[in-house]
Amino acid sequence: MTAFSTELVISGPLRSPRQMLADQEYDGHASVHDDATAEKLGLAGAPIEGPTHFSQFDPIGVTLWGPSWFERGCISAHFENMVVEGEQVQATARTESPTLARISAAKADGTPVLSGTMSLGDADTTELGTRLAALKPAGDLFIIDRLSPGESSPVARGTMTFSSRNGNLYPFSLAEKLACITEDSPWYSPATAGSSPWGRAVVPYEMVSVLAANCPAAGSVRGPAVGLFMDLEIKMHSGPVFVDQEYELRREVVALGQTRRVEFYFTRTTLTDPADGRLVASVLLNQGVFKASYGDYPADRL
Repeated sequence: MTAFSTELVISGPLRSPRQMLADQEYDGHASVHDDATAEKLGLAGAPIEGPTHFSQFDPIGVTLWGPSWFERGCISAHFENMVVEGEQVQATARTESPTLARISAAKADGTPVLSGTMSLGDADTTELGTRLAALKPAGDLFIIDRLSPGESSPVARGTMTFSSRNGNLYPFSLAEKLACITEDSPWYSPATAGSSPWGRAVVPYEMVSVLAANCPAAGSVRGPAVGLFMDLEIKMHSGPVFVDQEYELRREVVALGQTRRVEFYFTRTTLTDPADGRLVASVLLNQGVFKASYGDYPADRL
């Protein structure tokens, strides 16, 4: 992208994201992505997982910044409304500087899906950075009260392969994801990635959060209870993240809070190269837990 003062607005086509988490399971129970569980919580249907929408921004990132998007890019978003399979979504970016753009995604009828930022390098402002700075004291907590900011997980190892499934949380493989990803690229598949700028396959942004999920939890959350993603930031520090490359994973609790319906907690998971200790990528996730889904939640606090 050249340093023109003229604002650039880039919109992708309407896409139909696929629901791949109907069989997701955690803590021995179904997730919000299960139709019956979603219905119990008063939702219109089982939502598509938020990171799925990030793939619609990868072509925009490459249009703005070329291959550097996968090396030093950052997408940071607040999820506003859920999407169910069959609905269409369009991604849009509006530049504010040569290295920063405001982003949004909306359904075909204009209903907002997410808002946030995409940037290159060490941008001064990201959506989640702003939200963290504005957090108020959490108050009394009854589901995530065992968590403490600064608490961290053991170090684990994780690899995104092409054909292996990703456990109960993500019961599909990279190959299965690429078969229905909203925006595919020859850079993603080992069969075609020899032509990529790095000569090997890169992990799509949305699948970096799947790789990060291989990290053990930092602390414990009371349950059973049903959770959802509220905010997500994926940042490349010295990327790309490569297929078939092993990384060290470590997670830390960053902050706690609550709204009327959920208690939530921010965690940051880092991916480092075990060969040289280089920080490759980080995943900042704000995960909410529905108060009404926890059987022991005080009735007078609901």
